[in-house]
Amino acid sequence: MCYRHPGKEAYIRCQRCERSICPDCMIPAAVGFQCPSCVHQGAKQTRSGRTPYGGQRSGNPALTSMVLIGLNALVFLFIRGTGGHSSEWVSRLALTPLGKCLAPDQPGAYYPGVESEAVCKAGNAPGHATEWAHGVAGGEWWQLVTSMFAHVDFMHVAFNLLALWFLGPQLEMILGRTRFLVVYLLSGLTGSAAVYWLSGAGEQTLGASGAIFGLMGALLVVGLKTGGNVSQLLLWIGLNVFITISGSNISWQGHLGGFIGGALLGAVLAYAPKDRRTLWQAIGVSLVLIAVVGTVAARTAVLV
Repeated sequence: MCYRHPGKEAYIRCQRCERSICPDCMIPAAVGFQCPSCVHQGAKQTRSGRTPYGGQRSGNPALTSMVLIGLNALVFLFIRGTGGHSSEWVSRLALTPLGKCLAPDQPGAYYPGVESEAVCKAGNAPGHATEWAHGVAGGEWWQLVTSMFAHVDFMHVAFNLLALWFLGPQLEMILGRTRFLVVYLLSGLTGSAAVYWLSGAGEQTLGASGAIFGLMGALLVVGLKTGGNVSQLLLWIGLNVFITISGSNISWQGHLGGFIGGALLGAVLAYAPKDRRTLWQAIGVSLVLIAVVGTVAARTAVLV
């Protein structure tokens, strides 16, 4: 019962905290009505430069995405400048679970059916030189990260960076720079972990698609949480899913892992209790990271 208007019998629900308050106490907001305490809290967040989910409000929400785009573009130009598909850096930066058997006399070529260093070396004969390139299980753990920034084909990098340009600033505006970076990087890692577990031991994967799908997942969760119109986002996701399942040489594992990771992180950040929100968000993010590390460790134990 409202202490200001005890005679009121009809109540309406606050759009933020969902408490039932009498209509006379409600304050019109951008969407629906909010109770006085939520309006006061929102004003305090605005004065303190905080986003609705506790992050520091970015002066330029597009800046982080621009830096990430520049980093991906630089790595792409470096790979293209050192030979493209035949560049030795593709094997160093791309994610390969166990490793692959290279053909040094044919730059960029490898033996896809050979998934063992011993078999690779045993096949070394005159005129058929072979060289084993280690993967994540062989100690090249950084491939889980570097593969997120490596591209070889122009259309691949162009599509990923265009998607980052459209999706990144929107999410940073909602979450703040630090939380946006957490979603991007950790979604990319969940995509890498899915590739590491679900793809063949000698398959090679690279690209920022896992992180991009993570942004889609996080934006979808936040949009549903706030009751926003997510029809365009769902159309974008549906189009990308169609391309994933119908195209060739596309890592559905990375896309699936990145999307799930982004959705989980979006839920952690958006649904964390307001009381000690930052602490709860840190705990949730840490649990996702622990799950990724555990998945990688389990797959490594299987491979070696």
